Amino acid sequence: MNEPKTALITGSYGGLGTAFAAEHAKRGGTLILSDLNGDRLKKQQKELEMRFGVRVFTIPADLTNPEETERLFNEAQAQGANVDYLILNAGFGGQGTLAQRPMEKDMAMVAVNVAANTRLLKLFLPGMIERGAGRILLVSSISAKIPGPRQAVYFASKAYLTSLGNAIWRELKGTGVTLTTVMPGILATDFAEKGQLEDTLLFSNRADPTKAAAKAYEAMLKGKRSISPCVQLPLRLALPLAPFLPKMLVTELVFRLQKKGTSSISI
Repeated sequence: MNEPKTALITGSYGGLGTAFAAEHAKRGGTLILSDLNGDRLKKQQKELEMRFGVRVFTIPADLTNPEETERLFNEAQAQGANVDYLILNAGFGGQGTLAQRPMEKDMAMVAVNVAANTRLLKLFLPGMIERGAGRILLVSSISAKIPGPRQAVYFASKAYLTSLGNAIWRELKGTGVTLTTVMPGILATDFAEKGQLEDTLLFSNRADPTKAAAKAYEAMLKGKRSISPCVQLPLRLALPLAPFLPKMLVTELVFRLQKKGTSSISI
């Protein structure tokens, strides 16, 4: 019988993070959960321990701060168990044009979505490679495939993560370690509310994050390069055509899809 694995999940509270935690816990694995709010983490810890009878550790961390990212790594190491599965789910978006959005919000987005994820990969990968074992799940988005006016920084950050993940997947061949990039469709999480996107056509048909998490977790175990679970049919049909369409048309369409109060669209 295989020993239970230890998974570290960033952005563990709510939406995909909650679903990933439950997916791992139901298999009897140990969890190290990290999120911004310590009280929410304690609540999540208690719920998972009672429901699944697994060991759960919590490390609150503000990933906009590089020192906090380093502390997360150090405290995870101090738990006494190797991190077998690293699920990098922390990230956020936000509505508005680049010129309109506050500087601090967009720079914080870059700090979490881009810098913190890159830093955590650089911190955890050497140990995994040395042990010759490990699974990493890097949460990107289907938005990585196109430019995103009205969410320019968010879409660009996910394009960065997808490119990074695909490159590292190849670099890890033969090491015993794999990295899977997940690019889910539009999910029913609090992302839309936090980003003030709930009243847009783009977020009008959201999928179940539990299903997306289960598919992504399985893909991670199998060492797949990437997976795009729960992508809505219109997006599944349209996105493969995006590289062949005029960029002016694509950006105009995305711009209108993210207009608040829009129930239909014409170009």
